[in-house]
Amino acid sequence: MLALRYVSLLALTLWLGGLIALGAIAAPSIFQTVDAQHLADGRVLAGAIFGEALRRFHHLSYACGAVILAGFIARAVLGPRPLRLAIRMVIALAMLGAAAYSGVVISGRIAQIQSEIRVAPSSLPAADARRVEFDRLHTRSTSIQIVPLIGGLILLFWELKE
Repeated sequence: MLALRYVSLLALTLWLGGLIALGAIAAPSIFQTVDAQHLADGRVLAGAIFGEALRRFHHLSYACGAVILAGFIARAVLGPRPLRLAIRMVIALAMLGAAAYSGVVISGRIAQIQSEIRVAPSSLPAADARRVEFDRLHTRSTSIQIVPLIGGLILLFWELKE
């Protein structure tokens, strides 16, 4: 049982740590560094670098979500059943659903817009429909990461409390 909890906690901390590292460290660092170099198409390059990091992180998120869910199921079957199991499963599924929506739907549409325009979206006029949609999707992608972040913090608290 301890091994199942350990693996689930490891997956949870990888997911949470990755979210924080990408949002608070990687994205600002990449964009600020590339901007400081005054490279032609620097924002496009920064977006491509961060987009690839985010794409890889989404795959890690899916794996972590699967491990967390499998851990809950295995612990329920093998006993003792985790407290608030149904709520924990719903939270883990919501986290995984948010990650999948961000990774498949939103990121897919963002990549499509970027391939169509081939310039930094911020270089388009503010009223350009592609820029407006890109900004909307970017905001949604950033906002939806709150679901796995808060859900993960709740699960982590319960796991440590138990």
